[in-house]
This record gives sequence, C-alpha cells and structure tokens, in this order.
Amino acid sequence: MSSRIPNLGLGIGWRPELAVAIDRRPDLGFVELMAEDFDPRDPLPPDIERLRRRGVRLVPHGVSLSLGGAEPLDRDRLDQLARLARLCDAPLVSEHIAFVRADGTETGHLLPVPRTRAALEVLVAHVREAQAALPVPLALENIATLIEWPDSEFDEAMFLTEILDRTDVLQLLDVENVYANARNHGGDPLALFDRLPLERLAYLHVAGGHDREGLYHDTHTDPVPAGVLALLEELANRCPIPGVMLERDGRFPSQAVLDAELDAIAAAARRRVCHVD
Repeated sequence: MSSRIPNLGLGIGWRPELAVAIDRRPDLGFVELMAEDFDPRDPLPPDIERLRRRGVRLVPHGVSLSLGGAEPLDRDRLDQLARLARLCDAPLVSEHIAFVRADGTETGHLLPVPRTRAALEVLVAHVREAQAALPVPLALENIATLIEWPDSEFDEAMFLTEILDRTDVLQLLDVENVYANARNHGGDPLALFDRLPLERLAYLHVAGGHDREGLYHDTHTDPVPAGVLALLEELANRCPIPGVMLERDGRFPSQAVLDAELDAIAAAARRRVCHVD
C-alpha cells in the first residue's frame, strides 16, 4: 500500500487568482487542479507548466464523474480525466463519494450517496470501472452534507471503510468536511478517524466555512477555523501525513494572509507532512 502513496507535502488548490501567490511559495510540493477546468487536448497553462518544471506535483481533482449515481458512468468524462492525468504526469487523481446528476439532470452540487447496501454496490462497481480506465491510482473524498438520507444501513465510517476495502482505492480525507458534518449532524470526529483505514490515506483537504441559519457551511471562502486545525493535529498524532492542502475558492486573500494560513496548516500537521522526494 505505501508504495502506491506518493509523498506530496504541502499543497494548495490551484486557481488563476492565486497563480502569483502560488508561484512565490517555494515549499509547495503539489497543486490540485480542478479537472473540469482543463482540456487535456491543450497544453497546460504556462503558470502551471512552470510549477511542474520546478518539481511541483500536479493532482487532477474531478467533480463530475458522479461515481455514486445510479446511471452509467460518462465514458467521455472518464477518458478526459485519464488524459489529463497523463498530461500532468500525475501521481494520482481524486474524485468524490457523491453523485451530481440523475435522469440526465446536472445538479451543480456534490450530493450524498444513500448509505445503503444497494447504493454501495453501484458505487463500488463505478469505482472499479474508473480505476480500470485511469493510468494512475484513484483517491476518493468524503463530502460535507447538510442533509442525511433516511434508513441508512451504515454509519459514515462503516460506509467509507467498506468502499475503500472493497475497491483497494486510496483515501482523500477532507478534514473540513469531517468538521462540518460533526457540527451539523453530531458525532465524534476523532472516533471517525479511529475507525477509518488511515493506512490508505493519500492526502488531506483543509478549508474554511461559516455558520448561517443554524448550520455550518463548508464555503472554501473563509479562513480555516481553529476547530479544523485542531482536528488536523489529532490526525497527525494518529498517522503520517503524505500530503495536506488548502482549498480556497473565493474571497482570495493577500499573499501574507495566504502564507500565514499555509504556515498554520503545516504547523497543525506537526510537521509530519512528508517531504517531497
């Protein structure tokens, strides 16, 4: 297992608005690319190509495969993700445990998969199909949810573990999403960590959110809260961290503020973030 997991180090989600700040950050080991923003038939943008040439790893991150959907996978989208992985010389790609369309309708949101045996069988089949088409390992991300489906047959830890074990897939653990779900639905996030197969951990997401109308919203436009950093510290006490990255999708801060946030994330990981080979 460990031979399939690259040492990514400290990272950030690449956005054009952050291109200069990212270029000026010398210790980044990787950037995550929103896969749907790139056409793999075209060369990489110069800013990203410059990062790749200096040794920063590129990790495509998909949002549209709809692995948890009842419909067949869109082979064109899957093929594009595979081609982008080759173009980036990516060490792995990642996607979500979610669905984004049904009966041909695109929702524009990552929707939670019902935690039932029937839904699990569909998800496992789709993950295996994606793995067979991709040239590099696949990591799956847990999502934040504002609702819970009724009549669940698994809790979140059981569902995630079953998927990971049955598909031999890697894990992209979003610490902010764990925090958000604990705030909105209850439960102990540390107990969740203790029940997950952390030896499959590929990398971590960290982000910010805010409270609105009695719910905590995972926005990616707010500073990372202290509670998320505390969870990151707890996770670092449990396992080595192959990679950890900041997601920031709006209200982009200054270079100084961004650097301070990245520094805080590295510190919370207790500097157990692995160095890039």
